[in-house]
Amino acid sequence: MDGRGRLLVVTAVDAERDALAAEAEERFDIAVVGVGPASAAAATARLLATASTPYRAVISAGIGGGFAGLVEVGGLALASSSIAADLGAEAPDRFLPLDELGFGTARYEADAGLVDLLGPALPEAVVGPVLTVSTTTGSAAGTAALRGRHPDAVAEGMEGFGVATAAAQAGVPFGELRSISNVVGPRDRAGWRIREALAVLADAGRVLGKLEA
Repeated sequence: MDGRGRLLVVTAVDAERDALAAEAEERFDIAVVGVGPASAAAATARLLATASTPYRAVISAGIGGGFAGLVEVGGLALASSSIAADLGAEAPDRFLPLDELGFGTARYEADAGLVDLLGPALPEAVVGPVLTVSTTTGSAAGTAALRGRHPDAVAEGMEGFGVATAAAQAGVPFGELRSISNVVGPRDRAGWRIREALAVLADAGRVLGKLEA
């Protein structure tokens, strides 16, 4: 990641944008790109293509689920890569990812320079693969299947791979941040901590603002 241009941070929903904007002090651009990888990819691609000055990097930021024992509720995940965890084909005995089918890639690596910059600035963040899913995991069986395929994944979200796809095609460095509102597993809304996760996201926005100052 070079020092030219502004940083673009994209979120799925307004609440995430507002949390980041509270601390950003207009030091970077923030945009809502919608929920899910398709909407995120399309909107991010448009933002990158129509920018008057090329962006130095794009970060997909928002709340997400954390895998128990790796990153807990109230924690922060910094993606080393973004993986389209449910993009592929089912076979009788296992799931076949897009790469194995020969139709492209289901993984984008986060920009190493961006990870090296954000890691020390966010020392509480757990660095590891972040899964992108079109349907959030809500059962023990689904969680076990994901962990079996991606044992080193630290978190789950719905937009990262879409943003990464747009960034890769535009030649722009990509990163992903997820503040953790819930444990990936059986759906339990009573256990969600969205307000706390948004506060963690706001803290991350403060750090990003300092990096851009």
